[in-house]
Amino acid sequence: QVQLVESGGGLVQAGGSLRLSCASSGRTWSVGWFRQAPGKERELVVRIRWSGGKTYYADSVKGRFTISRDNAKNTVYLQMNDLKPEDTAVYSCAAQDRFGGEFNSWGQGTQVTVSS
Repeated sequence: QVQLVESGGGLVQAGGSLRLSCASSGRTWSVGWFRQAPGKERELVVRIRWSGGKTYYADSVKGRFTISRDNAKNTVYLQMNDLKPEDTAVYSCAAQDRFGGEFNSWGQGTQVTVSS
């Protein structure tokens, strides 16, 4: 397992942008960003593999969110553009230690609030 430290988040108006960062203490198979809104289940929003950089995006964020990584810093970034009120949630990064494995390392979570 690794330690994950998130930063970013906050309050923004609809149509605005935010960038989240997830600094990892080591490399894993992949890193994903999850979000959970009040009364809803947690969902995987985006994911990136450390090796090769293959990405996954949920349909709800395609074209608006971009995940990237800085290998030298062991940091993953989530750039969120054209934010909508329905993007409001606690965002957490998590690490998957192997292909098909569970996400077994989690950050502390950061609140993203989008006002209309």
